[in-house]
Amino acid sequence: MYPPQIVMPMKEDLTSAGFKDVTTSAEVESLIKNTKGTVLMVVNSVCGCAAGNARPGAKKAVQYTKKPDVIATVFAGFDTEAVAKAREFFVPYPPSSPSMALFKDGKLVHFIERHQIEGASADMVASNLMGAFEKYC
Repeated sequence: MYPPQIVMPMKEDLTSAGFKDVTTSAEVESLIKNTKGTVLMVVNSVCGCAAGNARPGAKKAVQYTKKPDVIATVFAGFDTEAVAKAREFFVPYPPSSPSMALFKDGKLVHFIERHQIEGASADMVASNLMGAFEKYC
């Protein structure tokens, strides 16, 4: 597990942009199952592609006119219980971090895996998300 002094500034990068910090499996389950409408769940990470591509892309995307009703985040290697529960909802996709999942009425409708974030620009990640927001939000 990563030390809090490393993780907290990376968490704040998203929470300061309005993302709900989800830290328990019960919170994850309730958020995904009980939200009518759309939920974007970002699996945050300490890796470079999270810092350079995932977080900036997610923050840019949620500024779009059409956006999810709820934006939330869990942190891989830190919020282990919450991440494990979130990944149960990501099936059939294998675990990866960072990653991003869009749910509509509790059903997974769009997923961005790490390999789609690595090597992509933040603008490309944002564009991918905004396309999903246009379709589902």
